[in-house]
Amino acid sequence: MRYKVELKNKNIINKMTLKEKALLLSGKGMWKTYDFEAYGIPAFFLSDGPHGMRTQEGQGDWLGINKSKAATCFPTAATIANSWDPELAEEVASALGEEAVSFGVDMILGPGMNIKRSPLCGRNFEYFSEAPYLAGELGAAYVKGIQSKGPAACPKHFAVNSQELRRMSNNSVVDERTLREIYTAAFETTVKKAAPKAIMSSYNQINGVYANENQDLLQKLLRDTFGFHGIVVSDWGASNDHTEGVRCGSNLEMPGNSGTTAKELVRAVQKGRLDEKILDKRIDEILTTMLPVHQLVEMGKKSFDAEEHHKLARKAAAQSIVLLKNQDNI
Repeated sequence: MRYKVELKNKNIINKMTLKEKALLLSGKGMWKTYDFEAYGIPAFFLSDGPHGMRTQEGQGDWLGINKSKAATCFPTAATIANSWDPELAEEVASALGEEAVSFGVDMILGPGMNIKRSPLCGRNFEYFSEAPYLAGELGAAYVKGIQSKGPAACPKHFAVNSQELRRMSNNSVVDERTLREIYTAAFETTVKKAAPKAIMSSYNQINGVYANENQDLLQKLLRDTFGFHGIVVSDWGASNDHTEGVRCGSNLEMPGNSGTTAKELVRAVQKGRLDEKILDKRIDEILTTMLPVHQLVEMGKKSFDAEEHHKLARKAAAQSIVLLKNQDNI
């Protein structure tokens, strides 16, 4: 069966070689994508920062050893969730968006929206709550705030990423009702209320299939059911089979790997294992989403008011404090 698709960026895509198309679907280094000046395609800059921009100067690295630009340290998602205040969350996220623009960042990798299942998870501080409703409402607020300033927001990690131990190999076994009502409900709320321009796929398997190569998750649930129209970005190193990921709904494999998997995509198309029209669709989704974002970021570049952002961080922390009372000293 041929893969039928209507392309919004047909004039650009039809000029690209197969190799160039394949390269656009993976990173060029740690934080940026490939650029193709001849077609007006810039490099898109992605950066960590759901609680404060982590934009490295010069060479990017896995551990964050190289120096980063000075940015505001906002309260974590776990803290902001204690406020139960979407307006406060949106205000903080708007400030994050301003700082991203000042650094030329096209996409903020956040907010983190996984459901907390154990206090032993090392990244619980990055996630809002064990309550899907609260996580969804605050996630939507963060996306609105970030994207109001131009950059794309990228909620993560989709989905059922419940632990850090052996996160790149563990298998989250879950029935459909639990998947929908608990583990993906916050993402659904965020997609429908705030239309994030990107979603990050998680490391883990879901019922034996890795998230980034999971067609039921990325195409049938995220795109077809939730109505997501942006791009899917793999967590850094979460792409296990790039060809299968592209086939199943993933757009961008991060970080870069010197074109190794791009060659695999080219061979897959040449040998008939992957329809080139699927490549075209994934590229079209990237260009449709990211070209307007990049333009807004470039147009909006200016320094941010650090003191005002520091005041906001202190306000957000104060409004999110939880005081526990020892009733009757028992």
